Amino acid sequence: MSRKLLSTLGLALSFAACSPTMGHAAKPNEQTIVFAGGCFWGIQSVFEHTKGVTSAVSGYAGGRANRPSYEDVSSGGTGHAESVKVTFDPSQVSLEQLLKIFFSVAHDPTQLNRQGPDVGPQYRSMILYTNDDQMHAVKAFIDQLARSHAYAKPIVTQVEPYKSFFAAEDYHQHYAELHPNEPYIAMFDRPKVANLKKQFPELYRDVR
Repeated sequence: MSRKLLSTLGLALSFAACSPTMGHAAKPNEQTIVFAGGCFWGIQSVFEHTKGVTSAVSGYAGGRANRPSYEDVSSGGTGHAESVKVTFDPSQVSLEQLLKIFFSVAHDPTQLNRQGPDVGPQYRSMILYTNDDQMHAVKAFIDQLARSHAYAKPIVTQVEPYKSFFAAEDYHQHYAELHPNEPYIAMFDRPKVANLKKQFPELYRDVR
């Protein structure tokens, strides 16, 4: 990432069990937000390596069908995106820090309906907020990035209220951690975690 983008991100804003649909239940002192930006394996891995994140669950959000399967979502016909429901402790990691990670190392927010080799609306960039404070913070963050021309192309990240989340099948959970040497993981996901450690060392943790 360029120094300009790192600077802009700095100025923008001063393995858990889960139920089939909701994922980890947030405790009173925790917050939840949903991130989508390509294959959920890499997004989940990045946030599992982030200090203060108490749960990162791969799943499906932003669509119409009830209890969609991976095959349903992969068809692109349900309107869902591969997503990760992130539960975090604000006393350990702020929403602003999570946004910096999401927009810098987790995915490219200028790619429309794709990330790298994965193409289709199920791989779109999206954030689902769970309260008004999150909504204002996310929109302000994106506006600052846009005004500062942090990216050469427009940001296409959708910002919508959280409505439902369906945890993905068990074999998708912690996939990058369980299959680190798989070619796809080695090429596309492990570099994201390496960039997290390099660019945000104070927020990185080893989960092995």
